[in-house]
Amino acid sequence: MSTKRPPACLNVVSQTLFVFVLLLKEEAACSVVFQPSFLVASGARASAFLVGNVSDISLTISSVTPSNTTGRLPLPSCMPSSLAQWNLSQEIIGKTALLVHVSLNRTLQLCGNKTECCAQPLCVGETVRVSACLGNVPLSSLVIQAQIYAQLPPAGPVSENKTVIPNQVFQPLGHCPCDLSPGECDVRCCCDQDCTPELLWLFAGHCLPGPFGGSITLAPEYDCASQSAENAPDWFPFLCITSPSENNPFLGLFYHGQTVFPKPAPSFQAQQVAPPVPSTHYHQGEPILTTDNQYFTIPQVSLLGQCLESAPVAFLQDFEAVCVRTLQACPAAPADLRVAVRDGLGGVVTVNVVDEVTTDLSSFVSSPAKLESAGPELVAERQLCVNVVLALRYTLDWRGNGLTAINLIRHTGNVTLNAAVSLTTRYSAVFVNGNVTAQPNSGNPGYQVGRPVIGGFSDSPTGAIERAAISLWQAVGDGLCSSADLRPVLYGLNSTSGCLMPVSLLSLTQCSQLRETVRSVLAGLVPASLVSRTGTPDLSSLATWTNITTVVQNSSQPAGGFSGSCSRVPAHLHIHIRSVIMGTVGGVPQKMIQAVELSFKETTWSLECDGVEGNPCVTPHLTQSFPVTSSVTFTDTPISTQPPKSRFRINFTEFDCERNDVCWPELAFPLTPYYTGEPYSQALAKGLILVFFFIAASVLGTPWRQIRQAWSNTLL
Repeated sequence: MSTKRPPACLNVVSQTLFVFVLLLKEEAACSVVFQPSFLVASGARASAFLVGNVSDISLTISSVTPSNTTGRLPLPSCMPSSLAQWNLSQEIIGKTALLVHVSLNRTLQLCGNKTECCAQPLCVGETVRVSACLGNVPLSSLVIQAQIYAQLPPAGPVSENKTVIPNQVFQPLGHCPCDLSPGECDVRCCCDQDCTPELLWLFAGHCLPGPFGGSITLAPEYDCASQSAENAPDWFPFLCITSPSENNPFLGLFYHGQTVFPKPAPSFQAQQVAPPVPSTHYHQGEPILTTDNQYFTIPQVSLLGQCLESAPVAFLQDFEAVCVRTLQACPAAPADLRVAVRDGLGGVVTVNVVDEVTTDLSSFVSSPAKLESAGPELVAERQLCVNVVLALRYTLDWRGNGLTAINLIRHTGNVTLNAAVSLTTRYSAVFVNGNVTAQPNSGNPGYQVGRPVIGGFSDSPTGAIERAAISLWQAVGDGLCSSADLRPVLYGLNSTSGCLMPVSLLSLTQCSQLRETVRSVLAGLVPASLVSRTGTPDLSSLATWTNITTVVQNSSQPAGGFSGSCSRVPAHLHIHIRSVIMGTVGGVPQKMIQAVELSFKETTWSLECDGVEGNPCVTPHLTQSFPVTSSVTFTDTPISTQPPKSRFRINFTEFDCERNDVCWPELAFPLTPYYTGEPYSQALAKGLILVFFFIAASVLGTPWRQIRQAWSNTLL
């Protein structure tokens, strides 16, 4: 017996290993699985993951029906079936996963008995199976139970994404306040129209009570209909309130309705810009559109200082923009700017482009002198960029609510490319109505904020007044005053700007001439000697103009200097403009300029010496850049709107009602029209009654009795 046990034990072990190997083989074969494996689809799209060894895996889709006897689904099969209304797609995610999409390929519109659309509210009620097969062997399956209802189109045209709340008088603010989830059934909300009878059966008898659940409360106890004839007290019919059943405290009786627009929630996602809606006529501030319903764009500068290449142009809003870029390569060739634009009058205008070649690049390219003095090594590395756009100047002619013409002057030039080249491109758009050469006003009659301050000077022989600009610096390129532009002073906007002026050691030895040079440079910002009080100046009369005064500041600092230094240099110009309100037009205050003062702030310029190269302060041609700045400040002068006091009120203050406790002028105040405590007719009637009682009391009183007695005695 002992000799036969080892073969029996080996037989049992071998059988166990054989079964274990079969299980491993079966597990290896079933190496893919759907996550999740069962879905209930209420929409036209469903997705699931196929996880595992997805190589050489094929997908099939079929419609299945449970057995009538057992209720079970048939076994998975890899036989392909043609389902016209279902699409099957897959997306590879990594090496061990697939994203499987099943979508409905038919319309969901409810349109009656036609075959192309839904004949019943339950449009699709079907069970679909997706099988993952390796060859002809199904490894895993996904069961989708689809219950998709038809889509109901809106009754009226949908114009905007807004909610209109109607007038709530005599109708509840909401017939079902507990309906909080649109398109879904709220639990215990029996008045929710989204709840099917099957869902309502789940919480029948547990509906939310009261007005929140859609139930109107009973009549209050003070209502005449709330008490029966048997239980009502004797006084109840006299004191009860008769009110219709529709009038309850849950009506918005004092709410007249409004239009509620949805507010977007904060999000870090990119904003979806809606396509522009073409309008029949343009209004000020509205974007101009092209014929293909796109924005008409011109490069502009954002509030952050960045240059936006495609910024919409607003109707009747002028602008100027300067974009500075460092050229790493030659820019692309100029695009075709002859764009067809909607004119707002029912027609189309095309941009008329005129090209002008600019040879002087000092205001567009930085450091042109340094590039010319470069060595032969840098000259060999240069590249010539031809027809580079330097400036785009648009002139838009308008009439009424539309455009009549758009003219563009495009300045181009040849720029030598170098690592140190910085290109300054200028863009502008001006809206013109009528005469192009006419200078626009800045208000009517008062100044408008953001409009240029109008200056001028008088022509002695003719007596007429010619306009002159009042400007500030606008440094571009290298920031030097010699290449800086000028920008007008805008009313109501305080501003500061400046530029750099290179000064040599030789100039610092001639301080008087240096002061005059700096003063003349700053005085060039304000060549005008007059300034218009109003925004509509009269060029033939001095009545609407005021003189520009210069304030001389006394300085205790001696006017002199030493080697490499000059004191009392007028390096800052301050423009102080005082304005005052001189009345209103249509309720809008009209601001006029009262006075303009110019003042120079003096400082000391000293050349910084560096002892590394010996003693450079004795080199006559050594230069250093010093800042020259300008600023403007607007001040509103308060004006008293009260009338001046009369001599009577000043000398005889005992009759002043504002200073004394006794006010005799207001003795008959209830009889005056200034009394508003009650209607004037009632106050007058009460006053006459008081006068009647006063006269009656006087007639029937003691003095009149004595007078009657004396009169009777004289008659006797």
